[in-house]
Amino acid sequence: MALNIKKFSATLKQSLMAYAFNIFGIVAGTIVAYNAWLFEKVPWAIAIYPPILSARGVIGGLFCGRLSTALHLGMIKPRLFGNTKSFYLLFQAIVVMTFETSFVMSFAAALFRSFYASITVDELLNIVCMVVATMALALIVISPLTLLVSFFSFKHGFDPDIILYPIESTVADLLITAIYISTLNFFIVYSYFSRYFLVSVSLIFVLTAIYFFVRNRREAEFVKTLKESLLTIIFVSFIINVAGATLGKVDETLRERRELYGSYPIYVVYPALIDTIGDVGAVVGSTATTKLALGTLKSSFYSMKSHLTEISGAWIASLIMYMVYSFLALIIKGFLNPLNLLKFTVLLITANIIAASFIILISYAVAILTYQKGLDPDNFEIPIESSFADSVTTISLLAAMLFIAVI
Repeated sequence: MALNIKKFSATLKQSLMAYAFNIFGIVAGTIVAYNAWLFEKVPWAIAIYPPILSARGVIGGLFCGRLSTALHLGMIKPRLFGNTKSFYLLFQAIVVMTFETSFVMSFAAALFRSFYASITVDELLNIVCMVVATMALALIVISPLTLLVSFFSFKHGFDPDIILYPIESTVADLLITAIYISTLNFFIVYSYFSRYFLVSVSLIFVLTAIYFFVRNRREAEFVKTLKESLLTIIFVSFIINVAGATLGKVDETLRERRELYGSYPIYVVYPALIDTIGDVGAVVGSTATTKLALGTLKSSFYSMKSHLTEISGAWIASLIMYMVYSFLALIIKGFLNPLNLLKFTVLLITANIIAASFIILISYAVAILTYQKGLDPDNFEIPIESSFADSVTTISLLAAMLFIAVI
């Protein structure tokens, strides 16, 4: 099927505009790179960083997917106050799901760590409190941003299916990285008081989640969202920890082949890379779920050819951004020269081709399969694809590094 040039151009432009916010991911990566000493002080800290990013992505993805579709269908109004009942039920469900996600993923992270290193009960409690407290603080900071971006974009004629998640996910990664690094710093420097702080924040969060659950337990829409999201949370809890294990392998490869990869600022670009691949999947999947809801796309894998305009626009925009990341990261680390730029760009483009190919197929498949099963695709599509995106991108990066080393 031929591309709709006008629609392709609009998708490419809006995707580029949204992906441009992924430059904040470079800032997040720089924060991590220059605070690496924290991970030496607390061995389990590096293991839970990817799960924290992914946990926030799961919740943010579900929130964005539900918001964008509901705005298109008129179920939610683009305003903060005096909104619909569906809006308030969705927001309160997000609070409960954030606690569920934090709790499940912290235990999953501890379980994965126990496979390659011993873990004490004290470390387990610290991991749980660190993840839950970080996610609680992030919820307070990031949720208003998500609402403002969704309402502003919808009011001004932009498609929130394209704009919302890419902007929210990138800025959220920057903010949650800053919150996590600050909390971890506080934990190390003020170890005696920090334990009480983390426990207090976690306890307040738990009580709030319980209150919302009890208050809305008889609301069918609220219960449906929680039931479907719980399946997603359990499923992705184990997927996202693959990213943490693979990131450890990337770190090992960097140290073993320093003469080959020494000029590659991998950690500076890492958050931006996973953000962008997640954004590609989000654009492809979110536009598909809206088309399915509106009845303009058949719930069949063969209908993917009718979605090529959105797919190609989202993918090409990601390739452009990967080139930008290469240039910016080399400047930040002081390694910019024509040869390093060529080598690092080839590495990132190779990783993009591998990762984007997989995430597009995954994202579209989840949208179609959940719709065929009578489930709400927005409760599954972005959370699942964003979790896969972290692992797929990390694995693709490692594969690209090994490929470059061979040729």
